[in-house]
Amino acid sequence: MSRAVLSIGSNLGDPLENLRSVVDGLGGRLLAASSVYATAPWGGVDQQDFLNATLVVDDTELDCRGWLRLGQELEAAADRVRDQRWGPRSLDVDVIDCDGIVSADPELTLPHPRAHERAFVLIPWLEVDPDATLVVRGATVPARELLGELDEGERDGVRRTDLRLMRA
Repeated sequence: MSRAVLSIGSNLGDPLENLRSVVDGLGGRLLAASSVYATAPWGGVDQQDFLNATLVVDDTELDCRGWLRLGQELEAAADRVRDQRWGPRSLDVDVIDCDGIVSADPELTLPHPRAHERAFVLIPWLEVDPDATLVVRGATVPARELLGELDEGERDGVRRTDLRLMRA
């Protein structure tokens, strides 16, 4: 069994449909999906706001690298181009946590090395898992505590929308 937390985001093309393509691609592996949030871009690149959500997924056939590969396949299907760090993108699928594993592997660092700094990850994650924890600098820390340590402006830049990931 492999349980993972995925953060998904999009700000090119039809961002909501791009996020929904992940939900569709996951099928029965999806355990929980947060609301859709509009978030200010992160990283200093001038671009439009993102739509973001967090998903909790489970599959007995996938390990952590399997989640990474599946995320990359879903990005490719959405025509993801990687030409500017922190730039606009049709789809971003990040593995935030996988079975609580800690790994410094450069291909898949776990937990995601900047998740604890990003309100757009923590806020939706706490919506679907209020008891979420993340290993930061060797210690397991409640995600709620990590969120509280972020700048108020970072937290305020994450706004819940009325948009839905699940198709009617």
